[in-house]
This record gives sequence, structure tokens and C-alpha cells, in this order.
Amino acid sequence: MIDARTRWLTLALMAAVACSGGESTPRLPPLFQGAASQPDEAPSMLNTELPFRYPAAMYARRVQGNVTLRLHLDRDGLVRAESTRIEEPSGHPALDSAALKGAQELRFVPAKLRGEPMAATVLFPVYFRHPEAAPLPGDTILTKRGAGAPPGRD
Repeated sequence: MIDARTRWLTLALMAAVACSGGESTPRLPPLFQGAASQPDEAPSMLNTELPFRYPAAMYARRVQGNVTLRLHLDRDGLVRAESTRIEEPSGHPALDSAALKGAQELRFVPAKLRGEPMAATVLFPVYFRHPEAAPLPGDTILTKRGAGAPPGRD
């Protein structure tokens, strides 16, 4: 049987939430961040499409980057906007801002502990990828999982 820590690490590796030109790619579970009580069930995203939009100027210049967000989800699975922050910036403020803006539209089934909803904090990666640009270092998980549909831009 797989222990909870191994399950969370596996889910973290699968959490390749990609943004290719504004279109989303695979939507996989976010990485749960430790607290006093670990949930029995991880929060799961309800969005059928990711709300992150590739900034048009960045897309035109084929600028790519990764943004890792720290999201606090309440007991109802709602992202608390006032608690959302950038855990790891992309190095491009426009991509960071686009990730923060899109996070406001994320919806989750809440984490559960013994069947009861609980608040949780997750790390949520957002990958901005241009389909005609070279892969970034570490993009092998995105390549293996598929790069998604052609991009749409705002």
C-alpha cells in the first residue's frame, strides 16, 4: 500500500498545469503543503479549463516561464485571493501577474479530513509555453504528458 507522503509526492510530480498561449493543458492535482493535520483527501480542481491567459506581448516575443503559486483554499474549496502569493516567480512580471489573476477563477472540491472539509494550502504550478519556442530545462514532464492545443491569446 502506498503511504500518504508517497501519494502526495506522486501527485506533485503529476501537477503539470500548463498554459500554452492561454489554452490549458492537463489539469492535475496540486501539491498539498503540510499543516498540523494532513488531509485524507486532497483538494481537486473543478475548473474544466484553466483560467490563465498568456499575456499577448509576452506571447508575441515567445517569452516562456514557470510561476509557482501558493494558494490557500478555504473549507468550501474557494481560493482566498488575499492569501494567494507567488511562491516562485518566473522572472517575468507579466507572467507572474497573469498567474495571480487567473488564480482568482480557480475552484476546488475542498480537502477532507475524516470526511469533513478542511482548509488547505497548495503549491500550484503554472507553465506558460509558446508552441514555437524551444523547451525550457525540465520540460520533460510536459513533453511526456502532451503540450496541449494551439494557443489562444488575450
